[in-house]
Amino acid sequence: MATRERQRDRGNALGLRLIREIGRELRLARRSLGLSADAVGRTVGCSGSSITRIERALVSGVSVLLLARIGAVLGLDLSLRLFPGGEAMRDSSQLQLLALFRAILHASLRWATEVPFPIQGDRRAWDAMVAGASWRYGVEIESAPSDAQATTRRIELKRRDGAVDGVLLVVPNTRRAREFVKLMAAISAETFPVASRDALARLRRGEDPGGSAILIVRGGRARSRP
Repeated sequence: MATRERQRDRGNALGLRLIREIGRELRLARRSLGLSADAVGRTVGCSGSSITRIERALVSGVSVLLLARIGAVLGLDLSLRLFPGGEAMRDSSQLQLLALFRAILHASLRWATEVPFPIQGDRRAWDAMVAGASWRYGVEIESAPSDAQATTRRIELKRRDGAVDGVLLVVPNTRRAREFVKLMAAISAETFPVASRDALARLRRGEDPGGSAILIVRGGRARSRP
C-alpha cells in the first residue's frame, strides 16, 4: 500500500475511534442526567434519532460544532488537539531531494526509505536509512526548513529512539535553507558535530560519515556548509 494511502487509512481509523469514544461519553452523560435523546436534540437543533445515532457512532461525518453543542448541553466541554504521530506525507520537492542525496552515495552502501522505528507502537519512521557494514544513519529531509529549535528537538528525539549511529539532515541549496543552516550551527553544534565536507567525502567513498551532519544538496551534488 502506498504511503499516502496508509496515512489516510490511519487517520480514518483514528477518527472513527474518537467518534466512538465521544459517543459513549455523550450517551453516559445524557442517561446520568435523565434526559431523553429527543430533549437533547431539540436543544441543539437536531432530531432525537440523530442524537442516538451520534452516540452509537453511526454518523461518521458528524461535525465538531454539533459534538461541542451536545456536550455543552450535557455539561461537558469538547477538547480537540493534534499531537505528533505518524510521519507526514512527502511532496515532490522532498522526493527529489531524497533522490539527489541518494545519487551522492557510494554504490556499496545500503539504502532504504520509510524505515520504521524499532519501538512497537511508535509510528515514526526515517525518511531514509543509509548503512555500511557496521554502521547506519537515519536520513531526514527538510525541503522547506524553518524552525531550527523545533527541528533540533525532533532530530534529537528520533536519534535517541531510532537505533542509529547518527542523523544526516539533508536540505536544499536555497537562501531559506542556508539561513536555516546558520541558525542550526549556532544552536545545535553538539547535535551535528561533523563538518559536511568530511561527512560527504566519506559517504562518497562508502565509509562511515563519522557522526551527524547537515548537508546542502544541489543538482545531484552536495555542497558543504562552512
